[in-house]
Amino acid sequence: MKKIEEMSALLFPGQGSQVVGMGSEFYKNFKSVKEIFKEADERLNYPISKFILEGPEDQLQLTQNTQPAILIVSYSIFHTLSNQFNLNSGLFKYFCGHSLGEYSALVCSNSLNFSDALYLLHERGKAMQAAVPVGKGGMVAVIGSEIDSINEIINSLNLKSGVCQIANDNAKGQVIVSGDIDSINIFKSSLKKNKIKAIPLKVSAPFHCSLMQPAAKVMKEKISNVKFIKPSINVISNVTAKPESDPENIKKKLVEQIYSTVKWRETIINMSNENIKEFIEIGPGKVLTNMVSRTIKDVNSFSINSIADIKKLDDRFKK
Repeated sequence: MKKIEEMSALLFPGQGSQVVGMGSEFYKNFKSVKEIFKEADERLNYPISKFILEGPEDQLQLTQNTQPAILIVSYSIFHTLSNQFNLNSGLFKYFCGHSLGEYSALVCSNSLNFSDALYLLHERGKAMQAAVPVGKGGMVAVIGSEIDSINEIINSLNLKSGVCQIANDNAKGQVIVSGDIDSINIFKSSLKKNKIKAIPLKVSAPFHCSLMQPAAKVMKEKISNVKFIKPSINVISNVTAKPESDPENIKKKLVEQIYSTVKWRETIINMSNENIKEFIEIGPGKVLTNMVSRTIKDVNSFSINSIADIKKLDDRFKK
């Protein structure tokens, strides 16, 4: 593979990209990936590899399983790129991940040990699920409106109590709002009156809002006991939409990320302003690839979740 100009970024997906069977092609074809899956089973002390490869789907969809599962698949694909296809990660200017994907970015930039990341994401999933009883919170995707307009609508509701906050600024015209179920229902009614499209999300908890403060408290203690080092590649924080390199600050931002807005649109724009022209998604699905396409033009964005995708990438940079 020819040298890639420092105009590229690797993107790592978050919750919502999971599907039973993800990563199976890599598992079947590469011994190193089998070893990654085995390490995950041993670290978590249960067969998460079976949930990933075979299901059942309801087990994979549990937040405490989904979060480490996506890390496992993303790391397996990255490891295959690095070791089987000699892709030098140092040729990329930025790594970044959406929500839990930030942990994948930190692992692949050598800031965080894979085994420690598995543990933290499993605990993170449990803590986020436990923060709000099932059915007491909700999330809704708002389509076709920008973040400022949505904030105006939220402020106009004059909610005396309850929580209704922007959880994810994902892309141009795609914003996720999170909160307690009563406030979310009031918000949806307001959207309907304003003829704004909204899609309720099938989630088990209202992520990335102040209702997640109890989870953040739990994770602050757990993250503090894990070693982080300075990333070998610039890793962009979801909270600041800027690179963070100091290990203690990375820890702090990972705690804040649990209850803060994921600034993904801003992250992509900031990288584009730094002359990034190639956005390569590493992991299951094409969610982030689509978000890039919605947000900025005149760039290349594509996903890597099969061996054929890797070969296309290889051919691309040989031209």
